[in-house]
Amino acid sequence: MQITFIRNAAELDALAEDWNHLLARAVTDVPFLRHEFQSTWWSTLGGGEWENGELWIGVGHDERGELTGLAPLFLTQTREERKGLMFVGSIEIADYLDFIVPFEIVDPFVEALLVALEEKGPPEWEVLDLYNIPQESPSLQVLKDAASRRSWVVTQERLQPCPVITFDGTWEDYLTSLDKKQRQELKRKMRRVERDPSGVVWKLVSPEDDAAAAAKDFLELMATDLRKVEFLTPKMRVQFQHLIQAAHANGWLHLSFLDVGSRRAAGYLSFDYGDRLWVYNSGVNAAYLSLSPGWVLLGHMIRWAVENGRREFDFLRGDEKYKYQLGGQERYIYRLRISRG
Repeated sequence: MQITFIRNAAELDALAEDWNHLLARAVTDVPFLRHEFQSTWWSTLGGGEWENGELWIGVGHDERGELTGLAPLFLTQTREERKGLMFVGSIEIADYLDFIVPFEIVDPFVEALLVALEEKGPPEWEVLDLYNIPQESPSLQVLKDAASRRSWVVTQERLQPCPVITFDGTWEDYLTSLDKKQRQELKRKMRRVERDPSGVVWKLVSPEDDAAAAAKDFLELMATDLRKVEFLTPKMRVQFQHLIQAAHANGWLHLSFLDVGSRRAAGYLSFDYGDRLWVYNSGVNAAYLSLSPGWVLLGHMIRWAVENGRREFDFLRGDEKYKYQLGGQERYIYRLRISRG
């Protein structure tokens, strides 16, 4: 397998179609590895999370010249002040990251990548610092084995849980699976909203809707949460605007709102990708907290996912209590640091 490196955004853009076709066959097929997510992230360096970086995307081809694997990496100063190669998407706004490679060739791809990094990678790199690798990814063990053969130092760290609801049946089956107290609480909150005289409506942004306007509404909701004001820098706003529009254009946006009368009470930005709904971020108008709009909107989203044949509802990173109350079961992501000798 031959590995070359993409070093600029123009080369990255040119690979869009082949990139996504390969991702559909990859062992880790997640929205955060879609070309449009990765290129959007790179254009803002994660909404300003990183001050600078250099693209070093490893591209694998077989003897026939066909694309076989991708290692979306960039070179930057890590949080430990080391020259490191990290996944494009690291750290805060991409919940799952990995190599883009089919299961059956993870081993040869990783080996070829490490050889290429040794021989023609950036000479100053000290560490592969790879965040947010899913617990089930074979990349974890394959990387550790390949590093051990070189006597490189490997450190594996378990990061946050990513609670996931797995569906097996109908909406009523889902409700029955909940703890009795939580089941009654969810039903009560949804019924109370239905009776509100202001008129409460759940709305899902459609393919025909104006994604830019929907993004503006969602960001305004996020900005009402004091915990997210610092997060929503001007660069992060641009990142979210571009991401929402890219996901909308490519058919995997799931942006929903709970409206009270003519006002937005809550919004959830999610991704409808594969057989899973990926719950990415939220905003709640504090003026309507008495209606529990976040809970009610989640109830509508879960029901939508069940009734539209989605197999899982992924809350993504974080151990917030409500994720478990609604039936989430823990999965984990990992950080792998490989320091070369």
